[in-house]
Amino acid sequence: MKLIEKRVVLHFTGFEPLDGVAHRARYERSARQSAAVWGYSLETGAPEAGSDPLSFVVTTGERAAKAAPAAAPVAADKAATGEGTGSHGWQTKSRIHMVDHDTLVIRLRGGNTLSQIMAGFRSCAEIMLEGGMRGYFRHAWRFGLFFLFPFLLTALAIALTAQIAILPYGLGFSPWHMLWSGPLALCFFIFAFLPFSERFHTLHLFADWAMAVALGRMDRTDFNDWLEGRATAVRKALDEQADEYVISSHSMGSSVAAHVIGILLEREPEIFKGKRVVFATLGSAILQCALMSSATLLRARVGLIARCPDISWLDVQCLTDSINFYKVPVVAVSGHTDAPQAKMILIRVKQMLTREHYRKIRKDQLRVHRQYVLGPDLQAPFDFTLLTSGPMPASVFANPDEKRMPG
Repeated sequence: MKLIEKRVVLHFTGFEPLDGVAHRARYERSARQSAAVWGYSLETGAPEAGSDPLSFVVTTGERAAKAAPAAAPVAADKAATGEGTGSHGWQTKSRIHMVDHDTLVIRLRGGNTLSQIMAGFRSCAEIMLEGGMRGYFRHAWRFGLFFLFPFLLTALAIALTAQIAILPYGLGFSPWHMLWSGPLALCFFIFAFLPFSERFHTLHLFADWAMAVALGRMDRTDFNDWLEGRATAVRKALDEQADEYVISSHSMGSSVAAHVIGILLEREPEIFKGKRVVFATLGSAILQCALMSSATLLRARVGLIARCPDISWLDVQCLTDSINFYKVPVVAVSGHTDAPQAKMILIRVKQMLTREHYRKIRKDQLRVHRQYVLGPDLQAPFDFTLLTSGPMPASVFANPDEKRMPG
């Protein structure tokens, strides 16, 4: 197996309030953890001036301190020809493009608290009416509960607020008493519930569902124009020559990636011809949008990607992550049962972290969901840094028995 010397990575980030600079900083921290765990050298370059999306170079290599054993004549011949995985002194240069959608997150989180709550419940109703919730519970009931949780929590708080406001009336007091119960109810909601709800990122999740509706319906000009712009930028990044092109995406970023790649395939059906391309969806939320009845364009683009002979699709899923569609064939459920299906890669977060570390995070589902793109404590079958910057082709992650590093 020939090692990768040069790679281009297009990473579509998840729905987080982080811009490209912040995502790069997190990538650097995670990469350092990976390098320490696996024992290789790593250098993360500074962001390239004026790059859009933000890009930077990561160089990985075999540690100089590692003593290479004497190679047998046959092994030496293989190393000279680039065969096998036992060559020493390897070095891989990866240019990472962080395709974040922070500008959309900021837009969706704009406005006062009341407007964000109203927009969130409107999105909830739209998803229900379009069959999204029914699809969630049909294919991944835990994801269905994830969908309902912030809305049920907020609805309960609104009901309690109303009960406090009308308490004097219920006790038979004069309506004038609502002059104190009304402000008390408002204080409960603002100073008690809202701070409590932020532990669960409730308003952020409301915005996440608003984005799901926008990517499903494709009825917002600002979103559509932004996607077209990202497609143009990604097309330019693909012009760089490389041994391998990895298009990775996390969570909501997978729906963004599906749209952007779909746009490119619609424009140029042969765009990936002659390239080694791996599309890796990590904790994918494509079905979060695609299960809506109006998401016909997204489902069509999923089919385009699946049928592209030059793209190898790896769908990385996790049992303990409730915010993904575990063991659900995304291509088939999107209506393309006759198309090549994405290769499911099933991972376990507890294999990536120490027992103490896993015990600290396992009850925080959003934190567990982020582990796909975070650094490991232990050598494990999946490692985001090795997928995007390691010496082995990204396709090795499709086989649990393949080595992750040169032997």
